[in-house]
Amino acid sequence: MAEKFVLATHNPGKLKEMRAILSGIGLEVVSPGELGITVDVEETGTTFAENAMLKAKAICEAAGLPAIADDSGLCVDALNGGPGVYSARYGGEGLDDRGRYLLLLENMRGQTTRAAHFTCSIACAFPNGDTLTAEGRCDGAIAFAPMGDGGFGYNPVFLVPEKGKTFAQMTLEERAAISHRGRALAAFAEKLETYFKK
Repeated sequence: MAEKFVLATHNPGKLKEMRAILSGIGLEVVSPGELGITVDVEETGTTFAENAMLKAKAICEAAGLPAIADDSGLCVDALNGGPGVYSARYGGEGLDDRGRYLLLLENMRGQTTRAAHFTCSIACAFPNGDTLTAEGRCDGAIAFAPMGDGGFGYNPVFLVPEKGKTFAQMTLEERAAISHRGRALAAFAEKLETYFKK
């Protein structure tokens, strides 16, 4: 079942993580860049699921191949669920990953409630118009300072209490086993296998 899918992301960290999980179920995954596709999809959805589907459909249309997209973000209880769907744009244009998580720590100063979770929505669009979706969630807390240098995004400040580590202190395999993206991709893999059996 070495089907070829386009992964609707230009984020190298996300590409590496998703490729590692999806290759485990026999999928060949290529990036839009590898196909010479430079579609920039505006994320106008109000939920992770809507944004993921917008990206999957746009890339599927451009590539003529099944496309998998994810939209994920960090939801912090003390910030009323923020940054949420704006996680990648938190603090505005000029910030990189480090700038965003430092801003988050600044905004969390003095907060005793550190509970947070990562949410991931996966969407897959097929050229025939079929779609599949899956969700994943990982609960944790916001650390008081960044720790570790693995992964990307908010990983250095997202603490998983039962592991006693941030996402950035875990190996790719450890993270994939418990992360929101790992869980969403596992649920997606099951749906995909069922879809292919039809």
